Amino acid sequence: MAIFSVYVVNKAGGLIYQYDNYVPRAEAEKTFSYPLDLVLKIHDEKVVVSFGQRDGIRVGHALLSINGVDVNGKFTADGKEIIEYLKDSTNYPVSIRFGRARLSSNEKLMLASMFHSLFAIGSQLSPEVGSSGIEMLETDMFKLHCFQTLTGIKFIVLADPRQSGIDALLRKIYEIYSDFALKNPFYSLEMPIRCELFDQNLKGALEIAEKAGNFGPGS
Repeated sequence: MAIFSVYVVNKAGGLIYQYDNYVPRAEAEKTFSYPLDLVLKIHDEKVVVSFGQRDGIRVGHALLSINGVDVNGKFTADGKEIIEYLKDSTNYPVSIRFGRARLSSNEKLMLASMFHSLFAIGSQLSPEVGSSGIEMLETDMFKLHCFQTLTGIKFIVLADPRQSGIDALLRKIYEIYSDFALKNPFYSLEMPIRCELFDQNLKGALEIAEKAGNFGPGS
């Protein structure tokens, strides 16, 4: 069981905090000879597989590294275009690592804003007034849990579907936010949270939740 990530979204839908606690990696690395027997394309400034599945490499997987060195979007570490680099037979044999594309900071901001809108739609679709909005979304791989405060701040946790104690964790995160962000004289409401004590206590709470699944008195 695992807790994957935490998001804090302000009442306007802006992402003010995000932490990746555990990111499972389904990655595959293979050494290729020339010519490359996979078809690659540029998608969202990343090089992804568009055709040819083999040895754990899937369509949609992004190219993550070449010869053990992480790539930068569609460019190699030394600034060369990856597609052109892989067309040159003198660069072979080459070791390439593929996996799920990592979310960029801009993508996380966009997804937080989209969830904010979905939350509002969920409230409006309710047959009764005063709906709490979306509290949980479930997939086969994870559950998204959301707790909204009276002031409109949303605390979102993505966790393994089998992980217990998430409701208690969400309220613990709210408590940490109140103690170490709101009481920080240098913190401005609705702005990104950059408080070391908040980070430390959040990580501690996630560790306790993963091990015990709940919080006892005084934790």
